[in-house]
Formats: sequence, C-alpha cells, structure tokens
Amino acid sequence: MPRTTTVDCTGCPPLRALTFDSLGFIKVIEARGKGGGVPKVVEIWGDPDASKCLVAASLNDRKIDPLLAVARKNGVMEILNPLNGELSFSVSDDSNAGVRPEDNVIVGLHLFGKRRLELTSRSCTLLACTTKGHASIKTVDMVDTKVDSGAPKTWNVCASGNISFSEVDGSESYALFGGKGVEVNMWDLEKCTKIWTAKPPPRNSLGIFTPTWFTSATFLSKDDHRKVVAGSNNHQVRLYDVSAQRRPVISFDFRDTPIKAVAEDTDGHTIYIGNGSGDLASVDIRTGKLLGCFLGKCSGSIRSIARHPELPMIASCGLDSYLRIWDIGTRQLLSSIFLKQHLTKVVFDTNFTDEEVKHDVAAPDAPSIDEVQIADETEKPPTKRKKSSSKENKERIKKKKESREKEGTKKSIQEKKQKSGT
Repeated sequence: MPRTTTVDCTGCPPLRALTFDSLGFIKVIEARGKGGGVPKVVEIWGDPDASKCLVAASLNDRKIDPLLAVARKNGVMEILNPLNGELSFSVSDDSNAGVRPEDNVIVGLHLFGKRRLELTSRSCTLLACTTKGHASIKTVDMVDTKVDSGAPKTWNVCASGNISFSEVDGSESYALFGGKGVEVNMWDLEKCTKIWTAKPPPRNSLGIFTPTWFTSATFLSKDDHRKVVAGSNNHQVRLYDVSAQRRPVISFDFRDTPIKAVAEDTDGHTIYIGNGSGDLASVDIRTGKLLGCFLGKCSGSIRSIARHPELPMIASCGLDSYLRIWDIGTRQLLSSIFLKQHLTKVVFDTNFTDEEVKHDVAAPDAPSIDEVQIADETEKPPTKRKKSSSKENKERIKKKKESREKEGTKKSIQEKKQKSGT
C-alpha cells in the first residue's frame, strides 16, 4: 500500500519546469504569484506514442536562443525550442545498425553549451550514449539539416555489460559512464580516451563479492571534475576522488532499495538521493551523514531530481506520475501536481520570471511574438469570465433568497390579518 501522509502544501515561488514521460509528452509546468503559487500544466507538446518514450533530455537554458535536446526510445534525437516546443531538427542514432532501437536505447544525452564551430554558426553539438556503450559526439547545422557538419566521433565506453547513465562535467571536457557490470569510468571528451576507472570494493568478511551495478552518478561540483558521487543497485552511495584513488573514499547504505537518482547541490558538498521506494533525502557527502529525509507522500520510484540553481528548492519525479517541489531548508513539500504518465526526467528553466508572457503550443508554422501575445490576450478572458459568472450566480442566488424571504413575510402578515379579522 502506498504511503498516505498528509502534508499541507504552502505553494512555491514563480518557476517553470519541463517534464518528460513514458508516452512521449513534454509538459510545461509554471507557477505564478509571489505569495506562493500552485504549479499548473500550461502546455503539452507531442503525441501519445509509447515507442516515442522520452528516455533522456538536456536543456541549454541560456537567455538568448535556448535549446532543448531530447532522446526517444525509437532512437531519434530532437532539438526543440524550450519556449514554444518548435522542432528545429531530428536525427537518428547511427549506432543501431542491424539492432532494434529498443535493444540499444539511448541512456545519456548532453547538449553542449560551450562548443560552437563559429560564433555566427547556428550549430549544436550532442553527446549520446546507448545501453551497449556506443558513445558519439555529433555536430549538426540547425540552419540546413541536410548539410553534415562533419563525421561524428564514436567510441565504445565498455567491452561488456550495460550502461545505465552518462554525465558531463561543468567544463564539458569530461564524461562519466557506468552501469550493470560496468564500473564508473571517466573519459576525456577531447581525446576520446579513458583517464580513470573505479576499482570494485573487496569481498566482505564472509568472502561474498557484490556484482557491479551502478544506476546513477553526478559530479559533486561543476568546477571540479575530480570528485564523483555514484548510486548503486544494492542501495549504496559512493564518493570517488579521481585524483586520490580508484576505490571509494566514502561509502554508505541508504534504505533497502536501489538508488535511482543522484543530484548535487550548489554548495559543493550536499547531495540529494532518491531510491526505488520513493524515499528522498539529503546527505553531507563529506562525512556521509544523513541530513534528513524530505517529508511527503511518494508512492513510486524516483527517477529524476533537479536542483534549482537560484531558488532554494529541488524537484523530483518518478513512476507515481507526480512532480513534487521541495524546500531544501525545511525539507517540506511546497507543491505537487499529478501528470498522469510515468515521468522520466525533470529540468528547470532558470530564466523564467513571473512577468514573462505565456507561449502557445507550437503550430506547424512558428508563431511570431505578436501572435503569441494576441493569443495570450484571447486566452486570459475565459478565466475572468468564469470568475465573473460565478459572482453573478452568487448574486442571483442571493436575490432569489431575498425575494423568497420577502414573499414569505408578506404571506405571514396576510395570514395574521386574516386570523385577526375572523
């Protein structure tokens, strides 16, 4: 039975988040109002199709010309405009030659924000990694998708096993890979060479060796690629220092179910971990001390955790189809929203402000700014009409009650007069 702890939600500050689910939908969630807004779904992009399940996503949320990259279960990678959902181009994964895309799904995707061939070039660079360990870096021209910007760099990050994740550091020079039967390893993306591999822990006192199975990992700091935090399927969290040793510096257990998501905080020493039973907690990785668990009802596996870079809050989502916003100071639930489908990832749009104009769902022809503003003006009156109509209904009900009371008093007076006359 799922847990049913009752928690009062106080609302959250103005924010904008994008969620990705198992039916291929991208849902835009916005919360408005300085006094504590309630997140609502304002846009939905895509068509329901299980073969187009969104398995990975990466957002480059710069102020000018932001981009969103997504990878689908059928092996297609797409570049979208995160403001209106307009599709810029799509490209298929070349590593699935002779293999069904479902058997070699893309598990890691990164959209480079600092790599540009020319300052005036409308090109973008993608790093993708599949379950079988096929990694590739491909640059695509967004102006003319028929023009190939060069042969992609391809290499294998593992000889056997299955990759579960890939992460890129803040400088976009190094990448992490790991999975089932694959130890955490780090690669230099410029040279496409392996520079470090973790060493498995020794056998325990009973001589039992735990098989390698990593499920998620992250860099502890964006400015330092040497410290890495990884979560395993045997509910263990490990801190690695690449410059010190190959074995974990700190290792501890969390609950009794596999670790499914790990995210770092901006302070450089706090991490957030979520497991398969819906437990979400914050840990000081310097000592391995559990700072506390987030209070709320989670009845499904947590698959993604996102830390807002400016506001003191995180977002989590997973198989219970809920997007939850948490306060990292009090670890209380600020707000939650049910999104119907199993959620695979959530990202924040950090440049969102409450004064921004809402965007309509992208049509085949991309709308201009004036058209979006006109559409927004036409969308706002219905909400006002509902409010005004409800007020009018209340006034009508009051008038009816008053008229009925007046009629009742008149009848009672007439009856009294008739009785007195008799």
